[in-house]
Amino acid sequence: MNAPDTLYESSLKSLSLRGRGKVRDIYDIDDDHMLIVTTDRLSAFDCILPDPIPGKGRVLTSVSNFWFGRLKHIVPNHLSGLTLDRVISDPAERAQVEGRGIVVKKLKPLPVEAVVRGYLIGSGWKDYQKNGAVCGIALPPGLQLAEKLPEAIFTPSTKAEFGSHDENISFERTVELIGKDLAEQVKRISLELYTEAAAYALDRGIIIADTKFEFGLDASGRLYLIDEALTPDSSRFWPVDQYRVGISPPSFDKQFVRDYLETLTWNKQPPAPHLPPEVIAKTAEKYRDAEERLTKP
Repeated sequence: MNAPDTLYESSLKSLSLRGRGKVRDIYDIDDDHMLIVTTDRLSAFDCILPDPIPGKGRVLTSVSNFWFGRLKHIVPNHLSGLTLDRVISDPAERAQVEGRGIVVKKLKPLPVEAVVRGYLIGSGWKDYQKNGAVCGIALPPGLQLAEKLPEAIFTPSTKAEFGSHDENISFERTVELIGKDLAEQVKRISLELYTEAAAYALDRGIIIADTKFEFGLDASGRLYLIDEALTPDSSRFWPVDQYRVGISPPSFDKQFVRDYLETLTWNKQPPAPHLPPEVIAKTAEKYRDAEERLTKP
């Protein structure tokens, strides 16, 4: 049986559902492992949209797995190495999540998101306009929208409860939350991951303007990269050939959907509006394009 092109919500009877996030459904396997299924749901402004983006979950899984493999020399990741047929015996259920389901180690997530910015955009640009700094990090005067920063900066945020907004925090606050040694380790590794990935992507015609990583700890306190890595959902991807300083560049990510939603008279509260077919198709195309550029030899 072929995997479905579109999956808004998974339904596996053979495993116990642990929870559903904005995009991912998580199932318990045993004490040490769980199954993460990346659906085609799309969230914007912390609301889940009613329309799926066909194939998006498989693209995110493919891109994340690519980066997990490429960057594992910097930090280990949550992939267990177990295949779907080891944990889902029913062929129909397995087909439902083929290409979108990964078996991962159960780890303790850190309560912060590790955001790295290489360019001045989004909330960072708004902060800079107000006080010349981003998350307390002073930047040179006179920088323009979308300008490349002198060096990448680590600007962590809190992990908001579902339906709430993440909040940018200082490094000092990160130290308070997770301790100095771990905070320093997360900062160093995040900057290493971003720097190596950004250089690779640039050769493939993609600027990674910023990204966010999530980390977890095992029982012995070892740090792992978890969740997703350097996808169009967790990063801003810009095409090199359309990048200009002073404008918000077109993107490979869901910014395209955000830009459409900004044209509506919607208060950014649930329920979210439906997307027109052309916006859905164009968004799916952008995700596939990013995957092709990054992962194909």
